Amino acid sequence: MQITFLRTVMAIALGAMPGALARYLITEFTKATFGKDFPYYGTFFINVTGCFIIALFYTLNEEKFKNISPEIRLIIATGFCGAYTTFSTYGLETFTQIDKGNTTVALIYWLGSMVVGMLAVQLGVTLGSLNSKSN
Repeated sequence: MQITFLRTVMAIALGAMPGALARYLITEFTKATFGKDFPYYGTFFINVTGCFIIALFYTLNEEKFKNISPEIRLIIATGFCGAYTTFSTYGLETFTQIDKGNTTVALIYWLGSMVVGMLAVQLGVTLGSLNSKSN
């Protein structure tokens, strides 16, 4: 059990390093290229390419390369894509529910993540600002 856990953790970490670096480098490149007035070009590009990468990998894994080791799956899907963008997982999970015919679940998950996520951002900003407003 310990060896399996260690292999899992190492696989995720090996994928996360290049995923996080790619995210950072793409963000900095787009800021340098398009300017800092609208710094979201990088995030947009990362979200779209992350969705493409995880969907391509998932499809190839399910339909063509069924013998890929669990560690390789963890390196690419959980490690790289997870550090690159969690939006890719959100997109794939939504698509998977639609593909399974669970349209209502997909819609609740899709909209719920956006709405509750934005409420959580607002709550975090509000709580984070409490001390600074009283000073």
